[in-house]
Amino acid sequence: MEYVYAAMLLHKAGHKIDEAAVKKVLEAAGVKVDEARVKALCAALDGVDIEKAIEKAAVAAPVAAAPAVGAAPEKKAEAKPKEEKVSEEQAAAGLGSLFG
Repeated sequence: MEYVYAAMLLHKAGHKIDEAAVKKVLEAAGVKVDEARVKALCAALDGVDIEKAIEKAAVAAPVAAAPAVGAAPEKKAEAKPKEEKVSEEQAAAGLGSLFG
């Protein structure tokens, strides 16, 4: 995820998203850089309009969450064990049997 975050940070700052820039951001954040992942990220973002991708994701997110907002979770009746009321005398008698 940190690789995508680096690309988004560069985009927001108005910088070109290339291998050297992504690597600098990751190194500044203290992330051990995997060159193959940096290359894959830059290749995947080549020719992508990031603003349109962000807008598309922002529109899709509320739609995906909508059913969860409107639907109330079903509550299942949980079988609770019946608690037996034990008088102090019975409890003391039970403890007494432990010590003979």
